[in-house]
Amino acid sequence: MDDVPKLLEAASLLVPEEIATENDFTVNDVWAYLTQDEWEVAFGLLEELGDVRPLPLGFWETLAAAAEGLRLERSAAWCHWRCYETRHGVIRADLTLRPASAARRQTPLAGAGVLKPMWNIGNRTPAGEPSLNIAALWVEFTPFLEPGGRGSVRLAPLDPSPWQYLQPGQEITMHEDRSVAGTAVVLEVQRPSATPTA
Repeated sequence: MDDVPKLLEAASLLVPEEIATENDFTVNDVWAYLTQDEWEVAFGLLEELGDVRPLPLGFWETLAAAAEGLRLERSAAWCHWRCYETRHGVIRADLTLRPASAARRQTPLAGAGVLKPMWNIGNRTPAGEPSLNIAALWVEFTPFLEPGGRGSVRLAPLDPSPWQYLQPGQEITMHEDRSVAGTAVVLEVQRPSATPTA
């Protein structure tokens, strides 16, 4: 816990002064909260600033360590997820799960990157069969996605190379077994940013 202020200070040094959140908060506001020992508020602002534009890997690694020090488990998992995206790129999609009456899944899908389903992204085996690729799943803006539900998701492929040809607008299917568990339309594909790794 003693390291948290130092970690937050180190992360804030990696945020350009000119970027601001939707509510016009800047890194100067983070510094103001740090001087008042409002660590969780400062952490939350840094997380928001990290969504404004790509920041270096060191920012997310430092923020993850701060989240662990503050015992913010979901935030720590999110920061580790962002470390992955900084290294490998971002894939976002609009996922619709099949209803419980038509699929194996009867319970809500946990949204914090725990589930690693298989995906049919259009690749084929040498024999011409669909080749399924594994990617972890993060549901945005909600902790769970109910059967039959629809939501924006982020994908973290186990092996990013087969995913490099994915395009916005492409339809892909999610599988937890041989059957289709959900259908997704790709919203965004960002290659890894060339930001410094400091």
